[in-house]
Amino acid sequence: MTMNAITITGYKPYELNIRDDKDEKILVIKEAIKRSLLRYLENGVEWVLLSGQPGVETWAFDLIQELKEAYTIYTAIVPPFMEQEKVWKEPVQEKYYQMIQQADFYQPLMNKPYEHPRQYVTKDKWFIEKTDACILVYEEEHGGSPKYFEELARTYQESHMYEMDVISSFTLEDIAREMNEL
Repeated sequence: MTMNAITITGYKPYELNIRDDKDEKILVIKEAIKRSLLRYLENGVEWVLLSGQPGVETWAFDLIQELKEAYTIYTAIVPPFMEQEKVWKEPVQEKYYQMIQQADFYQPLMNKPYEHPRQYVTKDKWFIEKTDACILVYEEEHGGSPKYFEELARTYQESHMYEMDVISSFTLEDIAREMNEL
């Protein structure tokens, strides 16, 4: 199966108990995403679609910028609605605006501001239908915000070819151990 686009999503910083950009957990998460992403890039994926959420998506975006030197890779930032960043703290908003400027494509999915939680469901469905696979930093036992994406993707898999690469705490622990040994 030829793959052209994937999405990367997962937890927000507070869900992982990450309080600042210097937290070493971020390096481990980025390494896990990188290992997964490289496999897709080597199999022809060129586009990564992100909604621009803080946390996993932001760290994935930074990683993609680093990989652009060695790979043909494009990023699309597609937030679920206009002004999603309005409720975020100023440093998080600034990072989001930088991402928008560096992205190869930017367009809110809905040309209106937040109105209802269903807008997130619409966004998740759209991302799943527009991509061939996803990299998901998620732990079933802990639930959290990625739970809804994971459930929709599993349902979608029942009737479509859709690859899910779930990065769990076990994967992260293994990578952390490897990184510490180096």
